[in-house]
Amino acid sequence: MGTKEFALMKPTAILVNTAGGAVVDEEALYQALKNRQIWAAGLDVFQTEPLPPDHKLLTLDNCIVAPHLGSATYNTRARMALTAARGLVAALAGRTPEHLVNPDYRRRI
Repeated sequence: MGTKEFALMKPTAILVNTAGGAVVDEEALYQALKNRQIWAAGLDVFQTEPLPPDHKLLTLDNCIVAPHLGSATYNTRARMALTAARGLVAALAGRTPEHLVNPDYRRRI
């Protein structure tokens, strides 16, 4: 999301980003919010984490930030722990974990 995408949004739009910091150009977002090109933003992820305390997005009254804890519910964290444990058990048993990020990992062992 950058300058072009913000220009296409309605002035009543609210951007919510929980996907990843690299998804949003923070400078373009800052300008869009400052100039009231879009109404507001809710952010849980940032290009640099943790977000520096002097970051200019924090100066805006129409930008709400959370310190990367949008998934911090009991149920979500319990499921994340279970998924990690299942992956560990699978790897220790010589099976490929279900959510393997790097399928070439065995070549380095």
